[in-house]
Order: sequence, then C-alpha cells, then structure tokens
Amino acid sequence: MSAVPVIFAVITALIALFAVVRCFDGNPERPDPELDSHGLERPLTRFHRPARLTKRDGLLIALITLLYVPLAFLGLGETKTPVSAHSFARGESATLTLAGSGTVARIQYDTGPTVGSWRLDRSADGERWTEAGTLSQDYGEILRWMEAEEWEPAALRYLRITALEEGGILSEVALRDEGGALLSFTADVPELGDEQALVPEEQTYLNSSYFDEIYHPRTAWEMTAGHSIYEITHPPLGKAILSLGIRLFGLTPFGWRFMGALFGVLMLPLLYVFLKLMLGSSMISASVTAIFALDFMHYVQTRIATIDTYGVFFTLFMYLFFYLWYTQPWDAPLKKTLPALALSGLGFALGAASKWTCIFAGGGLFVLWCVKVLERLRRGGRRELRAWVLPTAGWSCVFFLLFPVLAYLLSYLSYAAPAGVEVFSPDYPKLILDNIRYMYNYHAGLEATHPYQSVWWQWVLDLRPILYYLHYFTEDYSVKSAFGAFGNPLFWWTGLGAMLCMAVKAIRGDKMALFILVGYLACLLPWVTVERCAFAYHYFPCTLFLALALGRMLRDCDRRGLGRRDYTAPILAGLCALLFAVFFPALSGVTYVSAYGNALLRWFGGMWPF
Repeated sequence: MSAVPVIFAVITALIALFAVVRCFDGNPERPDPELDSHGLERPLTRFHRPARLTKRDGLLIALITLLYVPLAFLGLGETKTPVSAHSFARGESATLTLAGSGTVARIQYDTGPTVGSWRLDRSADGERWTEAGTLSQDYGEILRWMEAEEWEPAALRYLRITALEEGGILSEVALRDEGGALLSFTADVPELGDEQALVPEEQTYLNSSYFDEIYHPRTAWEMTAGHSIYEITHPPLGKAILSLGIRLFGLTPFGWRFMGALFGVLMLPLLYVFLKLMLGSSMISASVTAIFALDFMHYVQTRIATIDTYGVFFTLFMYLFFYLWYTQPWDAPLKKTLPALALSGLGFALGAASKWTCIFAGGGLFVLWCVKVLERLRRGGRRELRAWVLPTAGWSCVFFLLFPVLAYLLSYLSYAAPAGVEVFSPDYPKLILDNIRYMYNYHAGLEATHPYQSVWWQWVLDLRPILYYLHYFTEDYSVKSAFGAFGNPLFWWTGLGAMLCMAVKAIRGDKMALFILVGYLACLLPWVTVERCAFAYHYFPCTLFLALALGRMLRDCDRRGLGRRDYTAPILAGLCALLFAVFFPALSGVTYVSAYGNALLRWFGGMWPF
C-alpha cells in the first residue's frame, strides 16, 4: 500500500486539529446588553437574539445555490429509457429474426420495474430449436439493464423467448456481435426491438439502479401507476415525494433521482438562513454552507434514490423553526410563539411520515422544549404556568402529536387504493397499524450483514464508507467507476471538535450550545444500542448539527479577533473544496484509473475502498 494516503490523512487530521485548537472557546455566550428607550441597560429578556437577513445574504444564498445546482444534477442519470413494453402470459413466446445469419455474443434486456424469467431457444432455420439459456430478473435486479445468463456465443438466425412466469414484462431486447455492435432484427412482438437507440453498451449507474434503488423507485412507480406496493419497510411519504420526479421525467434514472437532488439543493438556503440567524456573520454562514454543500455525504446521498434525504431535509426544517421558538423572549406572549412552533411541528410530521429516524430527532425537540418551559416557569412562576406553559403544552400536543398522526394517515392513501381499502372504513387504520407492526418487526429483527456495514463510532470518526457502486472497465481492473457515502474528513473531524466545544459550553450554561448538542445526540445516540446492520449514511442527520457547531465555533474565533476579521472559515471552506475535488471521482461515478485511487483515496489501510 502507498504511503501517500497515510500522509494525506495525517495532514488533514492535523489541519482539523489546528482549526479546533485555534477556535475552541468553552465559555458560554454572553448576550449583548439590551437598552431601554433612554439608552440605559435593562434586564435581559432573552439569551439570544436572532440576526437579521440582508440583501447581501440573499445574494450569497443565490450564488451558493446556483453554483451547486449543476454539480448536483451533473451525471445524475439517463433521461431516456425504453417506454414500450410487452407483458407476457406464462408460456407465451416471441421470436426475433436476424436480418442475416450472425454470431450473437451478448443478449441485453430491460424489464423495468417487474420480475420475471424467460427461456431462450435458438435456431438456424426456424424449425429445429436448441435451448440456449435464460433471461431472468429477480427482486434484487429491478430497474437494471441485464444480460442473458448461461449464454454462449452462437451463430443463429432465429431467437425465441418463452415466458416461464405469468406477467413478466420485457421492454427491449438487444443482440450484440463479438465486436460489440448491435445486430439488426425484426420481432413478432414489436415492443422488443423498437427502441434500439436507447440500448446502452453496458450496465452502469447512469442507466440502471444501484443499492436500495431496487426498492424505492419501484414503489414510487407503483404509486403513480396505482399498483400494489412492494416495499413497505418505511413510511410512504418519502417514496411519494420521490414519485414526483418519475411523474415529471418518467421511470428513468434521472427521474427517480431528481427529487433527492432537488431536496439536496434546497437544504443549502435553509441551512444558510439557520446559520445567519444563529451566528450573525454572512461570511461564516456562507463558508459553512459551502462546506456542507461539498460534504461527501451530502453530495452522494442526495443523488441516490432513497428516502434518507427527505428525512434530513425535514429534520433541518423542524429544527430551524424550533430555534425561532426556542430563542424568543422570556416574556413573549403566547400568540407570538405559536407560528414557529406550528411550523416546527409540521416539519416533524412530514419527517416522521418519510422515515422513522426523524422521530429520533423529534426526541431532541422534546428535551429542548422542556428546557424552555422550565426556564419560563422559573422566571414567571404560577402566573406563567396558567398564561403560557399549559396553553403551550396543549398546542404542542396539536403540533407534535396531531399533525404527525394526520400526516401519517394521509400518507397511506397511495397504499390503500391498490389494496382495495376504503379511506373511511375500519380497514384503513388496520392497514396502517399492520404496516407499522411489520416495519418495527422487520427493522428490529433484521439479521442481514453487508461487507460495508459499520457502527456508530466509525461514523463519528469517518472510518468506514459504504461502497454504493463499483464497476471495472478493463479486465486488469486498471480503469473503474466507484463511489460511496462517507464524510469530507476535514469537515467531519473539525465538526467533531466543534461539537466537543458545544458540550463544554452547554455544561457551563450556554443554551444555544445545548440546542446544537441535543440535536446531534438525538440523531446519534439511538444508534449506539442498535445491533442490526447499519451504514455510514445513518449519520447523515448528524452532519446538520456538525455544521451548526462548526459555525458557532468559528464565530467565537471571529469575535476574539478584537476588530480584526478572522478568515479561518473561508480558508476551511477552500480546503474542504480541495478535498472534494480530489475525491470527486469516488463521489460522482466518473471513470478514473485505479492507480489514482490507490495513490490518494485508500485511507486507513484500505477501509476507504476507492
């Protein structure tokens, strides 16, 4: 193994350590004094005052977002796939007739979102047939271009395809000669050969599904088509959102990945606003937003058609509005506090209906809610109990219990219709309760293993990525395409130091540091006791709070400058951008030589498998 990756990792760790040591400040925040109309200092009414957004912030938000958009959608996937298809009855056959006798070396086929199997028979004269292999697609190969199993190159004129199962669908079949060229043919089932221009040279992530895309895009398509739902191990809303891209762009890789990439883009302005309100510095807010945008996890995870992106987006949404409620004055009247609390509850409701991990994050909101309520009780006593605490508790039940229940109930509409269940019948709540029971038992009893599974402490230290995709283009493995989900190490390691800073501040009474720390721990701690197979992407929600902690630590460093501007934040953003550029081949799927990965990207003794 080359020593270069080790040196690279050590240098990155030293930079992160230097940034943390330089910026670490464990002292609690001292709120700016509040003045009355005469300019005299008065007792504080709040521990933190959110900053205001300016036109400059609007320009920075637009600039960061617009620069990221082409990066997010670059190489996302093919926009066209075969549309026409034929559904086979069991035993039904289709015959392909070549324009002239030729050697068929490879047979490609696309079955879309279905499963099935077919027998292949070949013939030179159309009368004497020889069994020659099979076409098959099981549940682990959905939405992928496949190649015939057990097929040996053969000279033939006729190829017969016979369905071995009922309802199997073929949308296109392609025959290639020994040189890789497509062979011309006619078919008595025209749908099998009418879109030859869309046949790829080989299966790649650009034209086929990878990892859990075999589940969620299929379910999203079933929602749009009104078919019965196959994947029911997660709530429906995330897949319903995913289906919007399929409605817009068809059942194509670009279509089923579009909404995830879009939500990844939308996280950036939301995060910038959060940072600016919390920190007051446009420069630090822009720098940390750029760092988050170029985090490996954010980039890769939002470009795969799974539901995690939506859970993280709604976690960010609900914590942003909870922050606006959490930082309101101690004497703020009830009516002024409710809008922010309601929007936070809405985010929690949509998140819980997308993925249950949002419920973990909601536990952090409950802890912070108790902190806020206890502080108002301490300041206002019994009068505050009647005027604010009890009404707030009642409205919180509406926002954080009733809203999620309603969102969860409505999200199952797409499940009910294909199952023949009426919405207002007793079978509708039974459908939902049965699915909840199934989901819990599935996740609690999952005993599967995976070569790239990992545990929580490996996520914190950024030690073990999950390899999503690997494809070699040469027989000697010298050229490949590979990418996986893990963190930009400079961001994750510096962010971890910043989170330790938040822990010290919180112990010393800093309520904003407590806010950040509780959010982080709420997303992480539930995984500490989990024994089932887990992956690095489960740490994705925690990265939101790493960004907030990093921004807070950098702002403290800037304030210590005594009037001199501190440029640690933009320098750190620049270094994160440099790391992003170095690792881009292992993030985007572009083709690169294996020697490059071996020389620079295989950190930690090859635990980073690029």
